[in-house]
Amino acid sequence: MSTDTMEASDQDIAEAVRRLKAGGLVALPTETVYGLGADAMNPVAVRRVFEAKGRPADHPLIVHLSDADQLTSWARDIPREAIALARAFWPGPLTLILKKEEDVPDEVTGGQDTVGLRVPAHPVAQKLLRAFGGGIAAPSANRFGRISPTTAQHVRDEFGAQAGQGGHEVFVLEGGASAVGIESTILELSGSTPRILRPGAVTAEQIAAVIGRRPEEGSGDAEAPRVSGSLAAHYAPRTAMRKVAAERLRDFVNAFRHSGRRCAVIAHSQPPLAEYPHHWIMLPAEPAGYARGLYAALREADAAGAAIIVIEAIPTGADWVAVNDRLGRALAGAGITPV
Repeated sequence: MSTDTMEASDQDIAEAVRRLKAGGLVALPTETVYGLGADAMNPVAVRRVFEAKGRPADHPLIVHLSDADQLTSWARDIPREAIALARAFWPGPLTLILKKEEDVPDEVTGGQDTVGLRVPAHPVAQKLLRAFGGGIAAPSANRFGRISPTTAQHVRDEFGAQAGQGGHEVFVLEGGASAVGIESTILELSGSTPRILRPGAVTAEQIAAVIGRRPEEGSGDAEAPRVSGSLAAHYAPRTAMRKVAAERLRDFVNAFRHSGRRCAVIAHSQPPLAEYPHHWIMLPAEPAGYARGLYAALREADAAGAAIIVIEAIPTGADWVAVNDRLGRALAGAGITPV
């Protein structure tokens, strides 16, 4: 497959479909992050996703569909609110948790009676799904617990050119950089109360505007369905991390400079010190732009050879909920308590 173009060719799509139908793995671009996909109705293929990622088998996968008309093939007892939300936000970064149809493999759902479904907006994902004709089960295309990929090169960096863990081939489709940059909002609609189990680009306020009631936020209780990306430690680099308030940032990194240690900085409001010799990454100071660049920045910082990644604390308003969620999990996964 050619890797010098920003979008998959018709030949690439045909090869990806061939591999999916043969039970293989395909990394596909979506507007959120790149996914590691398999035929969602093939239990053997789905197990290969878990093996390649090193992902626990009881963690459910999200099934990607070409359009909302496929909902009834995957879910039952579909509430009117789900139909309204699908019309409002699909294709787009919203995953709906619904009661699954009986023939949906347990490998996809982690043995639960619910399934996560979404219709991605990325044109390459749409082209692949239409050509394939079925659902593609696809978590993020990275090792379990590590930083999600937002480019095809990130996937190749994660798995090697073609080989996944255990020798599984991963065929990588090109699609440029993901436009959203963090994973989809996950909304549970399998019970009596809508509940956001993972925040994302589609906000509680936007959901409330469609269904007429504000969803609860957080898992709430132990009976809530298990979903992707809900572990306290996730999306983490290998380098230790520390979150530092804006007013303390320069003093903190200067202390590292004077101690002779290198650090990588991810900031949004403070440009690098002129005399600062280490790695300084600036992200936009607004939530959509920050989210779009976050995972690429974490990967760049992780590769900088620094002793620590220093994150300038970001705002805590409603528009920043999803980004704060990902940063909090990354900090927990990197093993440094936020300050």
